[in-house]
Amino acid sequence: MTDSPTHEVTQLLKAWTAGDQSALDKLAPLVYEQLHRLAQHYMAGQRPGHTLQTTALVNEVYLRLVDCGQVNWQDRAHFFAVSAQLMRRILIDFARSRGYQKRGGGLFHISLEDAPSVCSEPDPDIVALDDALKELAKVDDRKSRVVELRFFGGLSVEETAEVLRVSVETVGRDWKMAKMWLLQELSERN
Repeated sequence: MTDSPTHEVTQLLKAWTAGDQSALDKLAPLVYEQLHRLAQHYMAGQRPGHTLQTTALVNEVYLRLVDCGQVNWQDRAHFFAVSAQLMRRILIDFARSRGYQKRGGGLFHISLEDAPSVCSEPDPDIVALDDALKELAKVDDRKSRVVELRFFGGLSVEETAEVLRVSVETVGRDWKMAKMWLLQELSERN
């Protein structure tokens, strides 16, 4: 294929949706590196010896994507948005299954300074962030989605705008307001 990687991913996603299983074989190497980079970033804030490894996180996302049935993939941005949601759920489920929130010690931390900044406080715990995002979704679902796509999905402002079908300016405003809201919410929890 002579298309750009972004266009190639979109074409393969659509072929996969149409039932072409060979498209999945071609798609996997194209998206694996970006998924691995995202997972590596999230795992970098973990305590040494953490039992969930980067590759395991990527593999779990991949398995859930394959098992999710016939998704009508719109494009590459849509794929990474769904991947971001899955990665978030896996990380939160893992943190909660370990009882980190209840016992206090060994909390699952993620540095927001290494990702597009959600707040200026370093190392908020991911369970608290998830809870805060759920609260934000009750107030303004789109702003919550912007944070999810930018932070967990690693999407650019432009890609986020494409997924949400809003303007780049709207994403910029939502991102700014969501960061302020989350900073306030997370500081009240501490």
